[in-house]
Amino acid sequence: MSTSLSRQIKLAAYVMAGPVSGHHGGWRYPSAQHDILNVRFYQDLGRQLEAGKFDMMFMPDIQALPRRLGDSLDSQLKHGALGALRLDPLLVLTAIAGSTSRLGLAATISTSYFSPFQVARSLATMDHLSAGRAAWNIVTSFQDAEARNYGLKEQLSRDERYARAEEFVDVTCKLWNSWHDDALKWDRAAPQFADPSRVAPIDHHGKWFDVAGPLNVSRPPQGRPVFIQAGASDRGRDFAAKWAEVIFVTHSSIESAQAFYADIKERARKFGRDPDQVNVLLGMVPVVGETDAIARDTQALLDSLCEPEAGLSTLSYQLDVDLSPFPQDEVLPDLDVAGVQGHYREVAELTRKQNLSLRDIGKRYGIGPLRDFNGSGSTVAARMQEWFDARACDGFMVQMPYLPGGVEDFVRLVVPELQTRRVFREDYAGTTLREHLGLDRPAH
Repeated sequence: MSTSLSRQIKLAAYVMAGPVSGHHGGWRYPSAQHDILNVRFYQDLGRQLEAGKFDMMFMPDIQALPRRLGDSLDSQLKHGALGALRLDPLLVLTAIAGSTSRLGLAATISTSYFSPFQVARSLATMDHLSAGRAAWNIVTSFQDAEARNYGLKEQLSRDERYARAEEFVDVTCKLWNSWHDDALKWDRAAPQFADPSRVAPIDHHGKWFDVAGPLNVSRPPQGRPVFIQAGASDRGRDFAAKWAEVIFVTHSSIESAQAFYADIKERARKFGRDPDQVNVLLGMVPVVGETDAIARDTQALLDSLCEPEAGLSTLSYQLDVDLSPFPQDEVLPDLDVAGVQGHYREVAELTRKQNLSLRDIGKRYGIGPLRDFNGSGSTVAARMQEWFDARACDGFMVQMPYLPGGVEDFVRLVVPELQTRRVFREDYAGTTLREHLGLDRPAH
């Protein structure tokens, strides 16, 4: 199938401000840098991604150091797993904004433990300081450990979390719209700094929030930041289809990805949205080399550095199920998970297809999704185009196996191949993230 020139692959880089991004053995790789507490490390990554014409850098976050496996912190800290260390993404991305001019900057912020005014103000500030490049990955959080860090005994139920999130997003949008685009006047002679008739309180009174407003930051350059979501449950899919402009998913087969893609586009239609304004990005962890053989050798070394316990620790956190009591040499049992249902479906699908034991799953989960995206630059690009042309995704969330080498290899070897195939941009056509993604600017 040929790809229309009007439809091009979207690329986001999944970069965690911590030891692990895409592969749990990545921080142990010989050339991986450990300078993750230095601002220059992230600024250099941002410049490399911008040179590769990436749409954005996506920075995940959680609000606790996970202890779900065996009710212990040990597996996370020992193996440098998902949440062993995590810097505040808003602060890191704001620093990157000053060293880049086109790269989008996506911060993960929870609707369960922050306030709408705080989030609206912070993201409006980042959108202004970056000249229109901010994005918000909207998460509801799902761990009791996170709740306890905010003075609560336990998390809200899934339905309550999504109900709070709905109102939270509604309030932040009202706050961004509390200023009209033309409110700032800067008229020295009048004098008039801002037109009072173009700024108004929101006076929101709801179940979860009472917010007077207006915001004390003018309307963002993009109207509002780009919304990102990763809901995979039925309620999560509806929330994503209603609000999100980028949806991050992981799938272990092209068939399941196609089914999700078709479903989310149809849900968007039902909410009265243009499905083309919803971009589905597929998570992948590419290991790239100058040849397929070099990539296989790199992959083998990386995989040897990942301990099964590291993957099980992260999987336990994401499913919100302690997997340590189950027999490690048997398959993953059927579970009613309170955590991320999309991750459970992905792992359950792998278990059924490959008859993997729990220990195997720990290893497999630790080395990241979609191992089909490994090889030379041309091999990886061809595989990406195959999924893209098959309407399994609109682009990819590239989870770098180690840093900074994973970024360097992808930009040097894969991006030129995608450009040769004419499925990825040669240069940025605009300046804002919305322009990169082909998204409309929301009217006031």
